[in-house]
Amino acid sequence: MLSAAHDILSHKRTSGNQSHAVLLADILPTLVIKLLAPLGLHLLPYSPRVLVSGICAAGSFVLVAFSHSVGTSLCGVVFASISSGLGEVTFLSLTAFYPRAVISWWSSGTGGAGLLGALSYLGLTQAGLSPQQTLLSMLGIPALLLASYFLLLTSPEAQDPGGEEEAESAARQPLIRTEAPESKPGSSSSLSLRERWTVFKGLLWYIVPLVVVYFAEYFINQGLFELLFFRNTSLSHAQQYRWYQMLYQAGVFASRSSLRCCRIRFTWALALLQ
Repeated sequence: MLSAAHDILSHKRTSGNQSHAVLLADILPTLVIKLLAPLGLHLLPYSPRVLVSGICAAGSFVLVAFSHSVGTSLCGVVFASISSGLGEVTFLSLTAFYPRAVISWWSSGTGGAGLLGALSYLGLTQAGLSPQQTLLSMLGIPALLLASYFLLLTSPEAQDPGGEEEAESAARQPLIRTEAPESKPGSSSSLSLRERWTVFKGLLWYIVPLVVVYFAEYFINQGLFELLFFRNTSLSHAQQYRWYQMLYQAGVFASRSSLRCCRIRFTWALALLQ
């Protein structure tokens, strides 16, 4: 959808930079899902979540491909964003039940998905297919998602709920040991507001670099790409925009795949570099 942003509304009567509306519709629903997910998404089983993600993905391609109005097009982009956000948090939480190496493969997959999507859209449109035909050709991807989850993915080993709670408590202790009082035997395992604030302060070292990175990333996507247009070249404005997205996704894939090659402890340095 990001690669198609310039094309989705280009044939409709809109004013201003057209792709900004698509970018906003693509990002906001995902952001809302990720903000609300910790509050209760874990109460919903994985299978319905994956099913909803696949249906939303297929619906988004159909809506945008056959849309004749701006509202319908943006609605399709919103469905794509819901599919992406819900699928990402679902599979990320599912990695907790598998070996540690799975998280690096998940990270590479998120980067590879963006690169594959950008490359396929760029390649098919350069080959002469219309944006509508290109979007409809992507309908196999949601089917592949559902098949990979329900048919290919092996069931994780059953885990002891008590052991999971102990592991969570042990992981939390280093963050609150210095300030929070120790829990007495038999006391409630839920954290007080003071303890939650202490945990949050301990996590700021990890949260702030992520905030900086994502702010810079989407600022570039929303604020700069549409403004970059080099005249007197063999590429039209729309084609240049697709190449920007492809190069951006290539960088995302390279960075998210680097975990298996090298580990950098000072993640704040990468945030400053971004």
